[in-house]
Amino acid sequence: MKIGLYNLVSEVHNEKHIDSTLQGFLTDIEEKLGEKFENISLIDFNQRNYFSLIFIKSGGVEGNFKQIFTQINGPYLLLSSRWHNSFAASLEIASFLKQKREKVEIIHGDSDYIARRIKELSKIFEVKSKLASTKLGVIGKPSDWLIASDVDYLKVKETLGISLIDIEMDELVKEIDRGHRFDHPKLNDIKNKEFDSKSIDGALKIYSGFKAIINKYKLDGITVRCFDLLEIYKNTGCLGLSLLNDEGIIAGCEGDIPALVSMVILHYLTGGPIFMANPSSIDINQNEVILAHCTLPLNMPDKFYLKTHFESGLGVGIQGVIEEGEATIFKLSSDAKNYFVSGGEILENLNKENLCRTQIRMRIDEDIKYFLQSSLGNHHLICKGDHSELVKEFFKW
Repeated sequence: MKIGLYNLVSEVHNEKHIDSTLQGFLTDIEEKLGEKFENISLIDFNQRNYFSLIFIKSGGVEGNFKQIFTQINGPYLLLSSRWHNSFAASLEIASFLKQKREKVEIIHGDSDYIARRIKELSKIFEVKSKLASTKLGVIGKPSDWLIASDVDYLKVKETLGISLIDIEMDELVKEIDRGHRFDHPKLNDIKNKEFDSKSIDGALKIYSGFKAIINKYKLDGITVRCFDLLEIYKNTGCLGLSLLNDEGIIAGCEGDIPALVSMVILHYLTGGPIFMANPSSIDINQNEVILAHCTLPLNMPDKFYLKTHFESGLGVGIQGVIEEGEATIFKLSSDAKNYFVSGGEILENLNKENLCRTQIRMRIDEDIKYFLQSSLGNHHLICKGDHSELVKEFFKW
């Protein structure tokens, strides 16, 4: 996104003089941003290709702002300098907006802070804009055991901008049976694993069915009632979902819509792969949780192995070894009103026979009793790196 500046300066000031005194201020910020500001008009301000700031160049512009603010879509981000009563005017404008119950922030300080804050906020607003054009498919209904995961599609659209569409499982089956063949850069690696070739071929056939549906409806992601595939094909969607996530198409299990939406948000914010997993047990004394599932993006683990699906013993599941270190765990509620996020650390990869194939032990920063007292459902989402503050910042806006 281009960074746009809508300039406000008082008529009683000499704007050329003010511009000359502010040139160094703006140049320092641009150097640290790695890009230049672009002066914009009110017409440009609300365009999606701009991350737009209101530059309060001088005092005395409060009345001007009051006249034009309704033409600007909030939230309102006020860039302020330490000269020409810019900060004083920004404080008055911010108070005015707060009285109107509008969201506003003054961006003021040294060039390091301002550049860092603009980068943070531009990322958040870029994600908001991207969500507004995101289209997700729900293939089959949510699995029968997801009794707390109903979603109001209209509210998701109103709150986050995401469009959800239903696709019948019969339509997926038809596409799988058509025998599409889609290439993937990791197919040779998969076929060279020491695993039953017939099961791999069946799992790749399911993957190609997923891709056909995605291409047909121009989807950015899917969630699949994947256990139904066990009855039909004696195989699973685990490998197919892994491959989709590897190529940046967000794909979740069991028709879990809140988990899919959570995956999309976390992926857009971090740019990294997301592991959707079951919390399997917690250790209250150590503030730790064990998480496990039979699929994960193939670009997330350092290495991976092919095994059968845990519950059924059929098909192809994925056991990945994820790098130990900082991580984030996140979940959005089904009504998109609440969320849980915590930084933490992946401490260990496990290999227990009584859990799904990919297993991690993670210590989290927030109180582990969240899972006992206020959990937002079963599946939670994990990514590498501590991005918890970025997630919190996203939901502020």
